[in-house]
Amino acid sequence: MSIETQQVLTPKMISQLQELIQINIDSRDGFRHASEVTDDLTLQSAFEQIAIDRDAQADELARFVAWSGEYPRRDGSIAAAVHRAWMTIRESLSTDDRFAVLCEAERGEDSIKAAYEKALESFASTTVSDVLLRQYAAVKFSHDRIRDLRDSCAG
Repeated sequence: MSIETQQVLTPKMISQLQELIQINIDSRDGFRHASEVTDDLTLQSAFEQIAIDRDAQADELARFVAWSGEYPRRDGSIAAAVHRAWMTIRESLSTDDRFAVLCEAERGEDSIKAAYEKALESFASTTVSDVLLRQYAAVKFSHDRIRDLRDSCAG
């Protein structure tokens, strides 16, 4: 990040970035776990790619937090909504029900999408907003991909 793109982030902004880092890490871990326990090659591939994307997003946001003199979250407690969604996914995976797994994955995607929407309101017209907008587009793409996979096995 160049000097021209840096700006002072308020404690509230840093907190919101920390939350986004955490939800990306939780999502990454959930998708990694899901890819390991499913035998469906299409789902494995989709889940692995989303996990890679979420890891990169967390790293990118962590640079903003570190630049502000704070330590970025790298693990730790799981946000309650994401934790519940991924626990349900893990339970669904044990039933080997592709539709149920995808329904729960989409619910997790709804959580991360909502977190980005909330953050975008706070970061409007800042240097961070460009990064958040790009990441939000990737989150929406993943959400829609999971939804489409779910819909393809619903009927």
